[in-house]
Amino acid sequence: METPVVRPDTINQLRFAADGAFAMLAGMQLDVFTPLKDGPKTAEDVAQAIGVGSVRLRLLLYGLVAAGLLTEQDGCFLNTAEANRFLVKGSPSYIGNRHAAMAARWSASFKTADSIRSGIPQAKLDFSNSSQAELERFLRNINASTVSTTRALLERFDFSSVKSLVDVGSGGGGVAITITKACPHITATAIDLPQVAPIALKIVEEEGAAERVKVVAADVLAGPLEGSYDVAVLRAFIQVLSHQDARVALKHVGAAVKPGGKIYIIGQILDDSRRAPLEAVGFNLAFLNSFDAGESYTEGEHREWLTEAGFVDIQRANFMLVSSGVITARKRL
Repeated sequence: METPVVRPDTINQLRFAADGAFAMLAGMQLDVFTPLKDGPKTAEDVAQAIGVGSVRLRLLLYGLVAAGLLTEQDGCFLNTAEANRFLVKGSPSYIGNRHAAMAARWSASFKTADSIRSGIPQAKLDFSNSSQAELERFLRNINASTVSTTRALLERFDFSSVKSLVDVGSGGGGVAITITKACPHITATAIDLPQVAPIALKIVEEEGAAERVKVVAADVLAGPLEGSYDVAVLRAFIQVLSHQDARVALKHVGAAVKPGGKIYIIGQILDDSRRAPLEAVGFNLAFLNSFDAGESYTEGEHREWLTEAGFVDIQRANFMLVSSGVITARKRL
């Protein structure tokens, strides 16, 4: 029996996939897709629209063709339907403004081997030792993805009867701001650490949301939250905590949710096999490079913690367009 020839097909596929990803990132950073929204253009036309030289831009445009985000005919380039929907400024589904967060995550991934060798995250996000300017830049960058994820939450779930909401680990306050703008009947409290809260307040005021969004400086791990709320939203919060801290945080949050109220945990959530979805598996690289603890926890782990915190009707869903999962649960009456 002839021995099958083993080829490095998977290895090569992964090697060249990175080229397409970096081409997409550069295209988002340069905003090459917006000038192409109305029809085909030459490299010179696109270069003039975005204020760069055409010689080097042409190389990128062909890279985007190879990546499947542009088409080309007779030297003219055109967005694919997907690029037109998601990467053109002004589109309701625009996600091109996520490029800063993507760049930061991919840059950190280069340090994965060193983080594992040393046992110390080599691209650590250390808010306690960051300058306010650095921290503000980071929070504003992640607010871009927070807004789109929160819109997906509002599209999928009914918030019409909600009056009070707490945004736990609020960062720049993106969840609270987006929900109260879309649902004026809701008042929200955005809670984060003392070094984060002043920046959140600044962003809330800039967005004209101060009448409906209160910003509170508090450590959720230190004790139960003050106040009582119809809904608690935790976006990208549980995933940056250790297993034990995640359990404690949910108990403290649960104590502040009214009986019959709901909790929404948004972020990367793994199947119990830990092999899927791919986004959640891949995000573990970001966690091990950037935080002392935390990971994409499994659905089963979330169910265990929420049950301990007094929640029932625990369900899981996915936001395919924003690559996040969500666990929902209701506080026991």
